[in-house]
Amino acid sequence: MGNPYIQKEVSKIIDADIYPKNMALAAAWIMAHFKGVNLKIYDCQESTSLCDYNIIGSAENTIQAKTMVDEIQENLKRAGARLVSLEGVTQGEWILLDMGDVIIHVFQEQARDYFDLDSLWTEQNQIEIPQEYYFGKSEEIKEVDPTENYF
Repeated sequence: MGNPYIQKEVSKIIDADIYPKNMALAAAWIMAHFKGVNLKIYDCQESTSLCDYNIIGSAENTIQAKTMVDEIQENLKRAGARLVSLEGVTQGEWILLDMGDVIIHVFQEQARDYFDLDSLWTEQNQIEIPQEYYFGKSEEIKEVDPTENYF
């Protein structure tokens, strides 16, 4: 069935932008909310017919990587994208989720460094990932007085 909160937030992103950029942003939101790090969305529309967007992110472990991919796949399929290919789930070091116009790469950091896909797309424009994707809606953070004694 899926998480209703994730479905609601992903729906907002999908409704707010045009296809396939909306799908790329939705995938990035999911990765960020599952504590993915070093997220990047590369706009490849002008350079390849393989896909319009490549998303790269890192996970700390296999379970985290698989969970991200499962949520992305479920939510993008619900929004009308189709699964073309899913590779690397067994090992989880590099999971490739091909949703047609958007390809998602979820790495564990050591595999990301080894394969260095980021260097393939250095000439591509990056789509900015909004800061609130990482931390929810901006809220004022109260400054802590270091001289105040709490004990």
